[in-house]
Amino acid sequence: MKSTATSIAVIGGGITGVTTAYALAKRGFAVTLFERHRYAAMETSFANGGQLSAFNAEVWTHHTTILKGLKWMLKSDAPLLVNPKPSWHKLSWFMEFMASMKDYERNTIQTARLAIAARQHLFAWAEAEAIDFDLKKQGILHIYRDKAGFDHAGRVSALLAKGGLPRQAVTPQEMKAIEPTLAGKYYGGYFTESDSTGDIHKFCSGLALAAQRLGVRTLYGQDVTSVATDNQTATIQVSHSDALPTVHTFDGVVVCAGVASKQFATQLGDRVNVYPVKGYSITVNLNDSESQAGAPQVSLLDDETKLVTSRLGTDRFRVAGTAEFNGYNKDIRADRIKPLVDWVQQCFPKINTRSVVSWAGLRPMMPNMMPKVGRGKASNVFYNTGHGHLGWTLSAVTADMVAETVKQELITIIQSPTPSSILEQVQYAK
Repeated sequence: MKSTATSIAVIGGGITGVTTAYALAKRGFAVTLFERHRYAAMETSFANGGQLSAFNAEVWTHHTTILKGLKWMLKSDAPLLVNPKPSWHKLSWFMEFMASMKDYERNTIQTARLAIAARQHLFAWAEAEAIDFDLKKQGILHIYRDKAGFDHAGRVSALLAKGGLPRQAVTPQEMKAIEPTLAGKYYGGYFTESDSTGDIHKFCSGLALAAQRLGVRTLYGQDVTSVATDNQTATIQVSHSDALPTVHTFDGVVVCAGVASKQFATQLGDRVNVYPVKGYSITVNLNDSESQAGAPQVSLLDDETKLVTSRLGTDRFRVAGTAEFNGYNKDIRADRIKPLVDWVQQCFPKINTRSVVSWAGLRPMMPNMMPKVGRGKASNVFYNTGHGHLGWTLSAVTADMVAETVKQELITIIQSPTPSSILEQVQYAK
């Protein structure tokens, strides 16, 4: 019989790894978090779009995504860009992506349910741990420039409603009332009042400190080079700059390694077909009063350009988006950043874009657009990865789900039953 001192390793110090470590520590596990960088949240969780957006739960496994990808393939500034150079990983991923199109509606509804549940966990954790992360609860406005996009949004809204998420259609005049600083002409929009925004890096850093206070051992600057299991003991080898490789053993391991999850899963005998989908962002420093007054307070998603925004405090404005299928490439390309800056100048002309910080990160995406949450083949191996563009939005609930699964699998005394809805979510995401 295992005790509540069961030792668990968490690989990855991004948003999924830190939330998982926290959720495990809350359940009494002895948790060790491995992160190759010097601090938490230094890769994909560093400078994303900032949206905690249940309304963005629509999965991409729709025929229109394929058509747009083909249309934009040779356009360097396209919102969706696929490098035509073939690789087995890319081909296998797209084959599975197309095979998942039949589940588009079901997965969209399921994702909406998860996103709504995630809010409760994340807000409760932030309040309990007094984490300041520039949270802004002013809703998200989804804007459309043509009738086709607006009509598609209506169909998506019906799916989201089945997942428990209401949102309202708004006219161009109502859009202007919601966000007076927005310039340009639009066909219409949808407003999700219950959505919000925040700084993922600040939240993740704050929760990592909270996890340490709960007893989590955080090993930064240590790169996991291999992981193995015999179904009873998980063995992890790490390298670090100032010493020889070190081997650690644990009762179990949770892989939360973003785009590196695929290689660790292979070592553990599992197939987790995560593909790195690059996204870009800019953080505009609002260094003058006119820029601060001219920047939006309400978060936006522009359907045509696939860009999202968030207002982070008084003096920062984040714009992020695009999807680039180009392998494990983190180069920040000027031709991909320019459309983001141009968009700011067109939609918010009073913002001074002289001071702009560019960034790129790799989103870990599963072909069916659903996160991999649950147990692997081995009884002491678990996964919480593959969240794609909704890692920030879904992180708290999937962390709670996987932590509960670890508790059930590795501790024989069940202290309380798990709600059936969460069990169904865990089983579905396996």
